[in-house]
Amino acid sequence: MLLTIDVGNTHTVLGLFDGEDIVEHWRISTDARRTADELAVLLQGLMGMHPLLGEELGDGIDGIAVCSTVPSVLHELREVTRRYYGDVPAVLVEPGIKTGVPILMDNPKEVGADRIINAVAAVELYGGPAIVVDFGTATTFDAISARGEYTGGVIAPGIEISVDALGVRGAQLRKIELARPRAVIGKNTVEAMQAGIVYGFAGQVDGVVSRMTRELADDPDDVTVIATGGLAPMVLGESSLIDEHEPWLTLIGLRLVYERNVSRM
Repeated sequence: MLLTIDVGNTHTVLGLFDGEDIVEHWRISTDARRTADELAVLLQGLMGMHPLLGEELGDGIDGIAVCSTVPSVLHELREVTRRYYGDVPAVLVEPGIKTGVPILMDNPKEVGADRIINAVAAVELYGGPAIVVDFGTATTFDAISARGEYTGGVIAPGIEISVDALGVRGAQLRKIELARPRAVIGKNTVEAMQAGIVYGFAGQVDGVVSRMTRELADDPDDVTVIATGGLAPMVLGESSLIDEHEPWLTLIGLRLVYERNVSRM
């Protein structure tokens, strides 16, 4: 089976693939201070609970694919693959890795690995033109042309960042639970803040996507808009322009990139 690891700024998502099917997944906090040995123990604890894997670290794992937006964690995961999975082919997404998606940016190395991996999966699953909206620490919008090229994107503050900022900078406000309120017009401070977050971000998504589609295609209806990321369900029901929801888009992209590179190793 293939172990895929998507390291984000706030959370790390792990997925276990049996062929093209994801058979298990986990979400843990990202801690840049964890060492390779600590990460190995964590992996052993998680995978030890799966009935298809052996008790020893690495049993049942035929390949590993990793992308990371946190350089220090990528460094430690490279050490994990070397020390604990030495006989297992591993693909770490970094410059030189074959993705099959041309990057039409001023400096392609500036683009986050997860955003490129999302583009890989979007092209494979839905074709182009497409826009991927990833609700993570930041809310990112990535544009993919009709020819499957990564053409650029938009980065906005994420939902949790906005909630935290309100709690810190608002003298009479506090951090709230991220939940859909009873109505748009809040009857108390918590509901008013929840309405601002849910409906405000839905409006942001529709506003940014509508502008992007006009630049990306002659007919905006030709563009497929795909939502992913842990906080996507907060906005899905309120956005009028999201066509597809694929929570495992990055993990699927990692599987595809692994398949495109493992034969070259």
